[in-house]
Amino acid sequence: MSDEGHGPVLSVRNGVTIAIDRELCFGFGDCVDSAPGLFDLDDESKSVVIDPEAHDLDDLLVAAQDCPVDAIIVIDAESGEQRYP
Repeated sequence: MSDEGHGPVLSVRNGVTIAIDRELCFGFGDCVDSAPGLFDLDDESKSVVIDPEAHDLDDLLVAAQDCPVDAIIVIDAESGEQRYP
C-alpha cells in the first residue's frame, strides 16, 4: 500500500498497519475520545498515531469505526487485506 495521501503509516504489535488519510480527516477527535493513548490531534487538527502499542486491536477498530469520515484505515500487515473501512 502506498502512503501517498495518507499520514503516518505504522505497524502495530498485533499485526496490523494503521494509515490515516489526512485529506479525509477533519479533526473531529472521535478517535482520540475512543483511544486517547493511541491517537491525538496535531497542530493542524489532524489525527496522528502517538503510540501504536497503547491499545489492542479491538480498541483500534472501535476508534476507526468511530471516525465519521473513515479516515482511519486498518490493514492486516501479513495479508495486506484492508480490515476497515
